[in-house]
Amino acid sequence: MQTLYKAFLALAALCVPGVVGLLIAGRGAATGPLVVGFFVSLAIGGRSIPMLRQLAFTLWIFASVSVAMYYPQYFLQVGDFALPRLIVPLIMIIMFGMGTAMSLKDFGSVVKMPRAVLVGLTCQFTIMPLVGLTIAWSFGFSAEIAAGIVLIGSVPGGVASNVMAYIARANLALSITMTAIATLIAPLMTPLLMKLLAGQFVPIDFVAMMINVAQIVLVPIILGLLFNKVMAGRAAWLHRAMPILSMTSIAVVLAIIVADGRDALLVIGPLLFVAAILHNAVGYILGYWGCRLLGLDEQSCRTISLEVGMQNGGLATGIAAKMGMAATVGLAPAIFGPWMNISGSALANWWRNKPLPDATMTQDEQHPSAMAVS
Repeated sequence: MQTLYKAFLALAALCVPGVVGLLIAGRGAATGPLVVGFFVSLAIGGRSIPMLRQLAFTLWIFASVSVAMYYPQYFLQVGDFALPRLIVPLIMIIMFGMGTAMSLKDFGSVVKMPRAVLVGLTCQFTIMPLVGLTIAWSFGFSAEIAAGIVLIGSVPGGVASNVMAYIARANLALSITMTAIATLIAPLMTPLLMKLLAGQFVPIDFVAMMINVAQIVLVPIILGLLFNKVMAGRAAWLHRAMPILSMTSIAVVLAIIVADGRDALLVIGPLLFVAAILHNAVGYILGYWGCRLLGLDEQSCRTISLEVGMQNGGLATGIAAKMGMAATVGLAPAIFGPWMNISGSALANWWRNKPLPDATMTQDEQHPSAMAVS
């Protein structure tokens, strides 16, 4: 197997000079197969390298986005069926998968560490929306792109932050609790923040958005929780299949969004990527140091930093689709999402190698299902 992985790594390396050569020759449109081949080969071959193995999902995302950029026609229409109509159902599948990975005990940290949960949720729903609004103003983006940046800052964190918290030796129980509670209150907080902050960019119907977010989030998560309760120990196949199904759904959704907004991305893509890096980095920094100033322990600071910096891009994409603005408002989540996985992995691995002077619990003590989450 190692030989096969090395062969794919070699293939990825060969794609690079090919892309450079075509670009020099002024044949940028012909680089599509090589760019896609590079990311696919790196995702497969990288399984033999620990750092790249952790980024495998992100590399597959880049591969799907690359295909959509070069060949958008395959992600917009099949016969009479418009593929963007799949976005919301696929996001609901992802939310259902999130529900099947939860149980009521994931909310237990509210009682055990109420201060950390309250601080974390406050940071979650203040820092990122306000930073997003500031960036939208500063960069001078068009109204709908600006609304998308505020939107990605107004949604809760996703499951990816739980995995990063585990890798970073952070407080996994706090991470899971924050994700669960933030997701459940998102039908209220996200429309409220969008109304207050993004209403100046695009019309926001607070009640309609609240209902839409509830449909996308609460219904599938509650169904997932119930399924997990009823089928506990009897549906191991589902627990193995859901992560793969969720990741595939995210890749398909991003491909559709990118294909739909390809022309706009060709114009503002680089600037939007810079905005993503800045938004993400400020979230990590303010999340961490804000908690340090409030006297929280190192593990909690790392946890809240990751929860604040890493948003649920899939949910933001679903909301944009419900608004009928997937090709514009949905572009920021499509760009920000992959970058958050890269930066989150890098930060988590850096923290993993730093000692925890005030750590009092092991990962398994923090949460009995820690290994299952990872």
